[in-house]
Amino acid sequence: MLKDDELLAAIALDYRSAGLPPRRQAMLAYVEKLTRTPAAVTRQDVDALRAVGFNDTDVLHIVEVASYYAYANRIADGLGVVLEGGDRDEQQP
Repeated sequence: MLKDDELLAAIALDYRSAGLPPRRQAMLAYVEKLTRTPAAVTRQDVDALRAVGFNDTDVLHIVEVASYYAYANRIADGLGVVLEGGDRDEQQP
């Protein structure tokens, strides 16, 4: 989707130093917190997204996409699903 392999590699390495605009950095920081420590997300985190131009619908979409991605990965991990190009053992549970 990015059509920029260098940017993709930089984001994968560390989105904070990838040269992204503040709006994108704020979104990724929020998604990282939602993914790693969801119980720690507060109204201030949502307000930080609003401060860089996201509206309530945008925030909802960010939460939906990040949460669905986490959910789908946990289902796949829990079932031992091997994705194309994955390095998981080929054994099925």
